[in-house]
Amino acid sequence: MPEVLVLYYSRGGSVARLARQVARGVEEVEGMTARLRSVPAVSPVTETAAPPVPDEGAPYVERRDLSECAGLVLGSPTRFGIMAAPLKYFIDTLGSEWVSGTLVGKPAAVFTSTATLHGGQEATLLSMMLPLLHHGCVITGLPYSEPGLNTTRTGGTPYGASHHSGLHDDPRPSEEEALLARALGRRVATLARKLA
Repeated sequence: MPEVLVLYYSRGGSVARLARQVARGVEEVEGMTARLRSVPAVSPVTETAAPPVPDEGAPYVERRDLSECAGLVLGSPTRFGIMAAPLKYFIDTLGSEWVSGTLVGKPAAVFTSTATLHGGQEATLLSMMLPLLHHGCVITGLPYSEPGLNTTRTGGTPYGASHHSGLHDDPRPSEEEALLARALGRRVATLARKLA
């Protein structure tokens, strides 16, 4: 059964919860399944490596996850208007996948979470699209035909799903954010099924 890889980094839980909503959307498409994977944290100081299996949450991504997927959805918290370092670090290691064209022609999308309403959600989503374009992915977002995109008062953009956790860092997506994240998952899964 074709799978869409939902790959993310989450520190406070917001992005992980949004990832699960994206995965739900993927699995709403007949014949498609979601594969949830995460990336380990990185540090500016040399530290002991992360355990090979995380203590909780999705397993860490392996290179075969990229070659086996029919589509890809990347998620990251917003860090000053760009993706978080752990996800960027992982992407920076994908030189051999770039050379071999592992992701060429696969549909891809992005999602994010930020604590402040104007914290760079759209800039983060756009920054996450750049390496996907270099890898030859077919980028998709959320069209305004999604009703929630026209009514949301929290997260959600045409560039991808997003979550506004607020200054109290509430990791739970609002109903509108969850609906838009599922819509994004469905969109990538539908395209992946058509392209497969």
